[in-house]
Amino acid sequence: MLLENLHVLHFKNYEEATLPFSPHINCFIGDNGSGKTNLLDAIHYLSLTKSAFTSSDLQNIKEGEDYFIVRGRFKTDEKVSAVQCYLKTGQKKIITLNKAPYDRVSEHVGKFPVVLISPYDTDLIREGSEERRKFFDSLMAQLDHSYLDLLIQYTYVLKQRNSLLKQFYEKNYVDKEYLQILDEQLMPLGTELSIRRAAFLETFEPVFQRHYRHLSDSHEVVTLAYQSQLTRQNYAYLLDQSQRKDLLLQRTTVGPHKDDFVFLMDGKSVKNFGSQGQQKSYVIALKLAQFEVLSATNGQKPLLLLDDIFDRLDQKRIEQLMQLVANNTFGQIFLTDTHLERTDKILKPLSNNIRRFRISEGTAETIEEDE
Repeated sequence: MLLENLHVLHFKNYEEATLPFSPHINCFIGDNGSGKTNLLDAIHYLSLTKSAFTSSDLQNIKEGEDYFIVRGRFKTDEKVSAVQCYLKTGQKKIITLNKAPYDRVSEHVGKFPVVLISPYDTDLIREGSEERRKFFDSLMAQLDHSYLDLLIQYTYVLKQRNSLLKQFYEKNYVDKEYLQILDEQLMPLGTELSIRRAAFLETFEPVFQRHYRHLSDSHEVVTLAYQSQLTRQNYAYLLDQSQRKDLLLQRTTVGPHKDDFVFLMDGKSVKNFGSQGQQKSYVIALKLAQFEVLSATNGQKPLLLLDDIFDRLDQKRIEQLMQLVANNTFGQIFLTDTHLERTDKILKPLSNNIRRFRISEGTAETIEEDE
């Protein structure tokens, strides 16, 4: 799979830009804050209909404007697909494939898979369980659209239940029959989510462990554990037992929205006991495993986005990643860097098909070979 070009209009700090891409390596070169990462994020948006860095779609609109457009043309085998993402303030976002809008935005997820490796990846280790759930849910959604549908349904009913709990608290009145109706909708959805997450982790963990061994010279044993309340009790019992607490706190305190994926090294928490280098190897191994399972399931290599890795990774890990590039493990690559000379020194021995762009204050210009 290839992204042949990208067009952005009023996206983040870009007024307008059009970039034609190499089928192998594409480099965005510029100072920090110039807009390099915003181009990676535009590609991420084109693939997954959301930003990798901001939770609100409106934050992607350029200051002073009221809409943005991100447009690109993908090529898979001999098929060309034109994708456009459009958002206007006060309106629902519209995603079109070959000019035909989707009935539901979620239908687009998984068609054009993408993997991002960025300096923020260690948040998976350092932050709370929500970051880890988002990582695995996003991966599973790209692999299996039925999982995304299940997650959307669960989230919708959960939101309804939380809203009802808040109303009960404010009115000092509880309609237990209405609450039971929502519980009966929530229980099968939550149970299925928990089952599918646990099953997925069993297949994902060996792939992750293999990549970690390749990245690290040490002999620690890394594992992934799925932590769910539903492995110990059924959901009906948990909801019943937590009802008084839920009414008091005005939110649902039990269920798969509270699950965690525990990252371990020699049986201990990577967050508390792993060195900085071990943590970096851990998250890169997670992303490389993500890339492999997406490739194997979809039969096509995802786009690989590498943000600022030459500044943030040590020489050893850079060399290991570049060896994978040299071995054609990856397909099309997009990366950011601040130094053109460093980028050329690292990448030119690996490929004859590199396109470089100079990024400056929201503008993008092709860098000619003699520069």
